[in-house]
Amino acid sequence: MSMRELEKTASVCPACFQEGKITKIEATIAEEDGRVWITKTCKNHGSFKDIYFGDIHLYERWMKYSKVGEPSPDVKTTLFGDPALYPEHRSQSVLTNLLITNRCNLRCGYCFMNAGAAGYVHEPTLAEIKTLLKQARDEKPIGSKAIQITGGEPTIRDDLLDIIKAARDMGFSHIQLNTNGIKLADSKEFCQQLKDAKVNTVYLSFDGVTKETNPWIDQLHIAIANLRAVNLKAVLVPVLIGGKNLHETGKIIRYALDNIDIVRGVNFQPISFCGRVTKLKDETREKQRVDYVKMMEVIEKEFDGKITRDDFYPVPFVYPVSELIETLKGEKQVEFTAHPGCGGATYLFLENGEPLPITRFIDVEKFIAFIHEQSKVTGPLKKVRVGASFLRNIDRFVDKTKAPKDFDLKKILMDAAVGGSYDSLRGFHYKSLFVGSMWFMDSFNLNIDRLQRCCIHYTTQEGIIPFCSYNGLGYGDRIREKYSLPIKEWEKKVGRPIKEDLWKGGSVS
Repeated sequence: MSMRELEKTASVCPACFQEGKITKIEATIAEEDGRVWITKTCKNHGSFKDIYFGDIHLYERWMKYSKVGEPSPDVKTTLFGDPALYPEHRSQSVLTNLLITNRCNLRCGYCFMNAGAAGYVHEPTLAEIKTLLKQARDEKPIGSKAIQITGGEPTIRDDLLDIIKAARDMGFSHIQLNTNGIKLADSKEFCQQLKDAKVNTVYLSFDGVTKETNPWIDQLHIAIANLRAVNLKAVLVPVLIGGKNLHETGKIIRYALDNIDIVRGVNFQPISFCGRVTKLKDETREKQRVDYVKMMEVIEKEFDGKITRDDFYPVPFVYPVSELIETLKGEKQVEFTAHPGCGGATYLFLENGEPLPITRFIDVEKFIAFIHEQSKVTGPLKKVRVGASFLRNIDRFVDKTKAPKDFDLKKILMDAAVGGSYDSLRGFHYKSLFVGSMWFMDSFNLNIDRLQRCCIHYTTQEGIIPFCSYNGLGYGDRIREKYSLPIKEWEKKVGRPIKEDLWKGGSVS
């Protein structure tokens, strides 16, 4: 069967990239036998084809919600003299990553950072970190409000609590800590210190429910128990790899549901072939590649249809919420204008021991359309008028016979509408489990239409960088190497060998 062209875009040549060059080439999104592919041809290296969506129907449903954001002039479209891949960035920073070290106590084979194997230590000083935080807060057209402190393994730094305090003092309203959980398991006191420092969420590496897929699973059980003891919420973050842990996707969700009091969500990250996993044979890459549909097929099977791909919606689906809050508050809000291909999610409630997706008792499409209508309300007393409209209309979208018994949806949605802030939705989040996926790109499947709407960025010494440029196009490697010390020099400076970082508890790779 011939391929049917769906859209034209641009990409880069992965072979040129492996030779150290970023070469922009034309690309096509096309359907063949019900699956969607990205195809491209380099004049020097020939043709390439990679999976984009394993289901044409999911692709078409998600693409309906495409929304291009306003220009974000502070986000870099190129670095180091490379040709610009696109003229201007078109999404704001929904979440900014702050990398505080490339040191780590583990050696995961898929690590974006190539931590501990690069031959150098990248570790900005506290003063330099404050400059990076300010850069993110000063970003135009709107400063970043959410920061993720990441690495490497950030808990290795002795001054981590000072860094968290600096982020809070700088005005970040949401602080996430991205960690493998080893130190959290070692010390309940440390978990309490993170809670006292007002960390909002621990972003916890969690690749499976068995030792085969998750070698330090015992430590993660302890870490979650310690987080529960101090009431600090966690999001589980599995990197999904075909042939390794994909089969446990549904079981990870079950684990999260069993711990829904402390686990706020699961954010699956299908493997990106960058960092330590760039140069693989084609057949190995194809075996390990996981798209959204492969992931959802495992979930559908695990839950016997109680959760399906139809329950998931792409990131820009919720863009009208930003519109409404902007209308109510009269000030600019961060807008969720990521490309639909960047990720999707649903919310699960636990009812009689079984997962209940939000889509089974709320007509989410009609409700979002209603929110969009309300965002156009103008004039005096608009908060009161929007609130009255919610009161009159909410029951049109909610099937009370299927909704969770102990959950007042009308009150939560009213609080959000009248309160006019994302914080008003907190009660909703704490009674449900977010299940989502963000599939970051690499040189094989890079879609420049997606890249220019990336809403997860890094604040770096070279400026604000899109996530998939930082990792997928190797800019992070070059930035870290430029602002680093050789390992021998670092060891001389601190008076100890870097191998002392390594976890003493078992396998580290």
